[in-house]
Amino acid sequence: MEEIYKKIRDIRKQRDLTLKELSEKTGLSISFLSQVERGSTSLAITSLKKIADALEVPITDFFENEENKNFVVKLESQKPFRIEDSSAEYIRLGGNFSGRSLEPLIVTLAPGFQGDVFSHPGEEFYYILEGAVIFNVDGKEYLVKAGESIHFPSSLPHSWSNPLPHKSKILSITTPAIF
Repeated sequence: MEEIYKKIRDIRKQRDLTLKELSEKTGLSISFLSQVERGSTSLAITSLKKIADALEVPITDFFENEENKNFVVKLESQKPFRIEDSSAEYIRLGGNFSGRSLEPLIVTLAPGFQGDVFSHPGEEFYYILEGAVIFNVDGKEYLVKAGESIHFPSSLPHSWSNPLPHKSKILSITTPAIF
């Protein structure tokens, strides 16, 4: 994620934009953008998309570099991370190469976790490794337990929650690739 913060700063400076101007274009505060560029705060995908749009670059530009050809993800490089304002923990499992469309992750949901409702282009597949997860897809609830899976178009409004008093662990494969 550190490369993303550096790329945001580099592209902003290439565009000759001040933090104030970027703030006006994104609706994000100057202090938040400053923290992002220093890597001292987490960044939601929605905020990254606003920044990409304001800088007039595809969001994928933040994830690509010259050495972006790693096909194997070694155990030692599987570092957990969190997204802004979320207690869910993610571990990237996918290779790193230009043009990829899948986003395979291990996701751990804390006890009582409740996600926001989203819809976006693509599709989502989840296989429950431990625990259970309630998926709400297009207004219908599905309780998916360990050993079971769910697969649906991301264009439908959807959310997920962990109804258990202990963590739930999930193999998640979604499109498009976002991390």
